[in-house]
Amino acid sequence: MAEASTASTTARASEHAIEVTNLGVRFRRNRRGRRNFKDLFAGAERRARPGEFWALRDVSFTVAPGESIGVVGRNGQGKSTLLKLVAGVLLSDEGTVRVNGGVAPLIEITGGFVGDLTVRENVRLTAGLHGMSRAEVNRRFDGIIDFAEIADFVDTPYKHLSNGMKVRLAFSVVSQLDEPVLLVDEVLAVGDKAFREKCYARIDELLADGRTLFFVSHNERDLRRFCTRGLYLDKGRLALDASLGEVLDRYNADYPVG
Repeated sequence: MAEASTASTTARASEHAIEVTNLGVRFRRNRRGRRNFKDLFAGAERRARPGEFWALRDVSFTVAPGESIGVVGRNGQGKSTLLKLVAGVLLSDEGTVRVNGGVAPLIEITGGFVGDLTVRENVRLTAGLHGMSRAEVNRRFDGIIDFAEIADFVDTPYKHLSNGMKVRLAFSVVSQLDEPVLLVDEVLAVGDKAFREKCYARIDELLADGRTLFFVSHNERDLRRFCTRGLYLDKGRLALDASLGEVLDRYNADYPVG
């Protein structure tokens, strides 16, 4: 019976691309370091320190493979924090995040690149860290550079690129990864309109290929283009999990423009 129960639990978990349960994370105002070493072992019930606040709390949802999720909310409501938790670059104070497979994260301009390494070295490093073989990186390298429109800068240190170039490179690399979940924050807003449209066409291709999308944007048109379901975060809580249309209607009613 125990083996059957374990198998059943595993089967249910495999149905979800992402499973978030009672997720909570807190920050400390006016301090860059969020937690010290002792906090990692203190548990969720330790007494809150002065200046701490919950950026997210009691957030639960599941995402099926191939779903496209738009994350909606005002600035400072936990949208980017949620993406970082799903990406595994931020630890939670409460609850769990489980991702079935890897993630391709485009959640910061830097994209995890190293400033002193050249563009060529960064592409190989980043793709390799996501499991792409050296042969596959070599095969895709020219296409990555061409898509990013930085062929004249392959041997330039990453730190000398403009912000627009960094965004183009980050998206080009991330969109070539074979990870099943794509996380996109609003960094694409830095790019020019023509390149943004090229990125969006690439996202359409990935969605058609069955990828799962987590998309944070304040642009309602972009959200409607890609997403069928919405998560509305307000005051650090999941205020609504519903169809994108319902979520946008609720958000616009709560915070009307003008």
